[in-house]
Amino acid sequence: MPDQKPSMVGSSFVLAVLDVARTAEWWINEMGFAHWMEPEGWRFVHRDACHIMLGECPDAIAPADLGDHQYFAYIYLDDLDAYYREIKDRSVDIIAAPEDKPWGMREMAVRTPDGHRVMFGQDLDG
Repeated sequence: MPDQKPSMVGSSFVLAVLDVARTAEWWINEMGFAHWMEPEGWRFVHRDACHIMLGECPDAIAPADLGDHQYFAYIYLDDLDAYYREIKDRSVDIIAAPEDKPWGMREMAVRTPDGHRVMFGQDLDG
């Protein structure tokens, strides 16, 4: 019997942020995430299977100085438009409203208070 490849069973995103408490509160209050853990110097938040680990790094390079590397995640949703309706009237910098893309995804982009960008997408075929 051939060796079976191990399965990847989840992922977490790790972000360096200037003010971990402020950024965690934004993820919780504006993006609908929940508090997960609070190790010293960190705040972990999650929503369903999406986990974001925020580390306080007051001397980190500002995301605006990272150019295209400001994007840190592509988060898949089962109903992008419902999530858009949930967050659109909150203090969220939506830099691209939901739109169907030629690669079969419906996508929107958001900028965090620290300047990181995240893409949210829904598979149009599934």
